[in-house]
Amino acid sequence: MPRRKSQSDEQVLDAALALLREGGVEGLTFAALAARSGLSAATLVQRFGAKPELGRRALLQAWDQLDDLTAELAATVPRTAAGAVEFLVGLSRGHERPDYEGSGLLLLREDLRDPVLRERGVAWESALVEALDDCFSSTPDAPDQIGRVLASQWQGALIWWLFRRSVPLEEYLTDSITEIVGLLVPSERRARA
Repeated sequence: MPRRKSQSDEQVLDAALALLREGGVEGLTFAALAARSGLSAATLVQRFGAKPELGRRALLQAWDQLDDLTAELAATVPRTAAGAVEFLVGLSRGHERPDYEGSGLLLLREDLRDPVLRERGVAWESALVEALDDCFSSTPDAPDQIGRVLASQWQGALIWWLFRRSVPLEEYLTDSITEIVGLLVPSERRARA
């Protein structure tokens, strides 16, 4: 009879993801994960195979978490311009952590290098754009592809905020995304005036 796992794969992969965020791929070793998880390095190798597979599985779990958050927010925000802003700000929670700029970019590098992880990024972009488009489904003067434009604006605003940090991230994103919505949707511009 197999031994009962003292920690689920998800718990161990969360610990692996934390190590990736702290030190990039170089920071994720079986020894470091053993120290973090309390499991032996041999057990970890047996469960996850080689280090590249462990890293990939940890990043795939991160994508699963992002997909879940995206679906949750898409189901709960109002189908309005304000709902689109709330949706994007909600996806950004945690980005204001002091360690985000380094860790987020290190993880993005890995996502871009691995074809399986890139595929997840492409799928997430589609879900994100669709959810944003849905927020404007009853706004007659919203342009086609508004979801794609807002997703791009949001990603750019996250990067620009990393340089500034003079205002809270939520405030910066809300102002930035609201401004672009006002430029793209005449009825929203009139509503703000």
